[in-house]
Amino acid sequence: MAPPVRKLPEGYALAAGYHRGHKVTKHKVEKPFRQRPSRLSSKNKHAKFVRDLIREVAGLQPYEKRVIELLKIGKDKRALKFIKRRLGNHSRSKKKRDELQAYLQASKRTKA
Repeated sequence: MAPPVRKLPEGYALAAGYHRGHKVTKHKVEKPFRQRPSRLSSKNKHAKFVRDLIREVAGLQPYEKRVIELLKIGKDKRALKFIKRRLGNHSRSKKKRDELQAYLQASKRTKA
């Protein structure tokens, strides 16, 4: 809401109204180049290799270990809710659950 306009007597040299104050020119700034969000998660061969290597060396995060325990006993919905609480995004949590299910199945195959 705009401030109320004050009416001043004619003799005053004070600016009043909507356009009162010191006149300035707006500074134009070019926006820096920002990569599209859809391209941020695009995987190339090298990035996938590095991620897989890190997963192999570092293992799972503690919350991922708990999710795998939930998936082992068949509590998929509880696992999804737990992941969503940790990650904050429903679609990302579904992808993470599928990723961990694939990880669990792959580990079962290697043990057998």
